[in-house]
Amino acid sequence: SMAIESVNPATGERLRTYAAMSPDELRAAVAACAAAQRAWARTDVAERARPLRAAARILREEVDALARLAALEMGKPLAQGRAEVEKCATNCEFYADHGARFLAREPVATEASKSFVCFEPLGVVLAVMPWNFPYWQVMRFAAPALVAGNGALLKHASNVTGCALALEDVWRRAGLPAGLFRTLVVGSDGVAGLIEQPGVAAVTLTGSTPAGRAVASKAGSVLKKQVLELGGSDAYVILEDADLERAVETCVASRLINGGQSCIAAKRFVIHESHRAAAERLFVEKMRARRVGDPLADGVDVGPLARRDLRDEVHEQVERSVAKGARLLVGGEKPPGPGAFYPPTVLTDVRPGMPAYDDELFGPVAALVFAPDEEDAIRVANDSPFGLGAAVFTRDVARGEEIAARRLEAGSCFVNAFVRSDPRLPFGGIKESGYGRELGVFGVREFVNVKTVWVD
Repeated sequence: SMAIESVNPATGERLRTYAAMSPDELRAAVAACAAAQRAWARTDVAERARPLRAAARILREEVDALARLAALEMGKPLAQGRAEVEKCATNCEFYADHGARFLAREPVATEASKSFVCFEPLGVVLAVMPWNFPYWQVMRFAAPALVAGNGALLKHASNVTGCALALEDVWRRAGLPAGLFRTLVVGSDGVAGLIEQPGVAAVTLTGSTPAGRAVASKAGSVLKKQVLELGGSDAYVILEDADLERAVETCVASRLINGGQSCIAAKRFVIHESHRAAAERLFVEKMRARRVGDPLADGVDVGPLARRDLRDEVHEQVERSVAKGARLLVGGEKPPGPGAFYPPTVLTDVRPGMPAYDDELFGPVAALVFAPDEEDAIRVANDSPFGLGAAVFTRDVARGEEIAARRLEAGSCFVNAFVRSDPRLPFGGIKESGYGRELGVFGVREFVNVKTVWVD
């Protein structure tokens, strides 16, 4: 079986090699999870909440070690890694606190002496997760899936196998029944076989749109429920009455979170023409001010990208955009050395037909598009195959709210703030950004049997 490697993207050094699990080991893990899930489904929600609270406590105790591991495996600056782990702990507590209410029976008045809807677990949920938020992506699915009575199998991105095994250990120490949460060390070529296994009831994937199509096709062929959170090319609209300084500061912060490697990072900035000169100047100034460097060092804002091939791909998208007429205002050069670093980059005069307009750029690159009026700005924002997040900046909050609620086509729309996920609110996309929702009450109800009970 194949070896799975993790490599430090800041130095190019190999950190560790893991042996991939054999088909027999994988089958045994699925069977053990399915058996553990049958027992877990019979426990009370209050009982299921206990390991969630313990996991939150352990995550907080281990925050420094976990942040360091993410920095080493995928290049996230330590402060951002610590914030990610804290968010995972908050999410576990959120579902421990609200799981019983979210899963409570809902009475419905009919001619029956009693009729109600109840929410029963589906079984084992297979999660196929990406490296960019190696803890959050996992806990975002695991906490609601487990509190609902499901089992959880994790096929994580190969480059963050250490993070994946660390989370398995967190759940074990939290007192979750043996086998109920398992990390499956296997390459992406093993996913189709896992989806087919009778012990797997449903699949959740966060990743690229092509990966989503592949998993959806496979799961559809065996009639298994999926939730897909795919790529994004989030547009942030800056209207003529926006507080420009604040808007650009927010936009740059969103574009550079996790080195720009986020499906909900701001990617396209659709700016009212009247702000052109000032917006270009502010974007350059604020992107230049961010510190790029070793993710283990203090005060670093932007680490390396997660792998060299990903860095090279971003650079190629920038070069192709420039070849098609985009203007490079800052950045855009591959630094020498063995790491996967890329400088914060600003492209302006971005138009359809350029990768910076049409495709998702998974790195620290801001694409500036100018629009003559509100109508055109909203048209450009929606002119994308993706629909994950969007934001609008205006001093007229009522106008912003109306645009966010009715006119921007995305799963999460923010006014005068950058798009982020929050355990209290549903999260997910439309169009090629996928379907289904995570988080909030909607997230916990994705992987349940919404069952009708009628008592005559």
